Amino acid sequence: TMSLREHALSLFRGAVGTVRPAPMLKRALKLQGDGCPQLLVKGQAFPVKKDLYVVGFGKAVLGMAAAAEEILGDHLTRGIINVPLGIQESLQRAGMQEMLLKPHSKIQVIEGAKNNLPDAEALKGAVAILELAEGLTADDLLLVLISGRGGSALLPAPIPPILLEEKEKLTKMLASRGAAIQELNIVRKTLSVLKGGGLAQLAHPARVVSLILSDVIGDPLDIIASGPTAPSSHSVQDCLQILTKYNLLHNLPKSVETVLSRSPTKPTAPENYSHVSNFILGSNTLALEEAKRQAEGLGYAALVLSAAVHGEVGRVATLYCQLIQLLCLGFASLGKGPLSDELRGNLLQLAAELQIPGLDLDKFLQALQGLGPDRPVCILAGGETTVQLQGTGKGGRNQELALRVGLGLHKAQATGASSPQGRCEILFLSGETDGQDGPTEAAGAFCSPGLVAEALQEGLDVEAFLRNNDSYTFFSQFQGGHHLLVTGLTGTNVMDIQAILIRAM
Repeated sequence: TMSLREHALSLFRGAVGTVRPAPMLKRALKLQGDGCPQLLVKGQAFPVKKDLYVVGFGKAVLGMAAAAEEILGDHLTRGIINVPLGIQESLQRAGMQEMLLKPHSKIQVIEGAKNNLPDAEALKGAVAILELAEGLTADDLLLVLISGRGGSALLPAPIPPILLEEKEKLTKMLASRGAAIQELNIVRKTLSVLKGGGLAQLAHPARVVSLILSDVIGDPLDIIASGPTAPSSHSVQDCLQILTKYNLLHNLPKSVETVLSRSPTKPTAPENYSHVSNFILGSNTLALEEAKRQAEGLGYAALVLSAAVHGEVGRVATLYCQLIQLLCLGFASLGKGPLSDELRGNLLQLAAELQIPGLDLDKFLQALQGLGPDRPVCILAGGETTVQLQGTGKGGRNQELALRVGLGLHKAQATGASSPQGRCEILFLSGETDGQDGPTEAAGAFCSPGLVAEALQEGLDVEAFLRNNDSYTFFSQFQGGHHLLVTGLTGTNVMDIQAILIRAM
């Protein structure tokens, strides 16, 4: 029989495979007919009356553009994409030819945004996209490829007379005063020509069709890559409120003051977007659905907990540990009793504190109870945790989450808090779908309480590794790094995926 590790690896690969640019585009996008060709997106038809253009921005857009050009063939007039600095070389080195454009491509590639910060090159690309959009007519069709990760930094075009440096300086000042990412994005959007629906407005009266790979919890169209083709739900009032809150209203650059005083006070009305269609082609939810399908194919009873797990890594680890302990009680036919009631109470409280959108834990636990010990169980989840860096070690949020879950389960076993754990085999996997977790070549890690027990027997201080944020070094010490999840660059990104696999021993 396959090991739990092999199963977990196969589920992760299946989930990532389904949101890779080429298969994702080929499922959703077709070109039909010759006389008056039609572009079909998820079955919806858009006639290609005159010229067909492509623009795109973000980390996964190169692969999306390569697949789109293959589908569109000679019907494509011209394209411009803005991608992260060095990405063509990285993909070339990784042997991922299918993610690269052909030598005589009609799509121009501009690389910029070094370290994911808007720079002169990113601005050059954004201006080229802006000029293309402005020149379109009512008979043209503009296909917009958007990859959330890095999409915002690759589309910087401040409203004149604001300079890129001034906008960046303001963003940095806000960040240093503790502004949340949502607040930063509202300010950025208000001061940008292309964000917050700006690109769609400039392309009017052309037909605009956006294909989106989401890296944001809940897939909100106006937040992914700062929503260049979606109506913004914010106005200049919201921007002023944020600047007031962080005490920045009175030392703004002159140019920013000028733009704010000229900006319309209401967001653009949604009816002004009748020429735009937005499609989410890839997301964490879709990846989890595929993993669930594959888990069931391997004989697991599979459930998806949530695609929106977020919060501090230690608290999320506790949530997973308690869930696993509850499952093990079920396996040992001890699913009813004071211990199970206590765990359930703790879990409900923790889930309420973490405020995971759309998670009905009560309902989920009922579904779990109905599973019974005769089949192995697979619980899947996704989202993005946060790590407060304290140490100088090497690791990433996924490796740290895996190690914390392993340690938590080991401690529970050692204190006898859930002795039935001994009757099940448990594996926890957490991985970043783009193939890079933190500054390491690992995408994440596999962990089990057994691995932690082995480490402690060898005299390793697991807690010290965690205090130093050094999970990568920990996992590297066992069986030649067998517990690290190493996939290489995947060319996509829909946040993280977690899998809990449990079977009776």
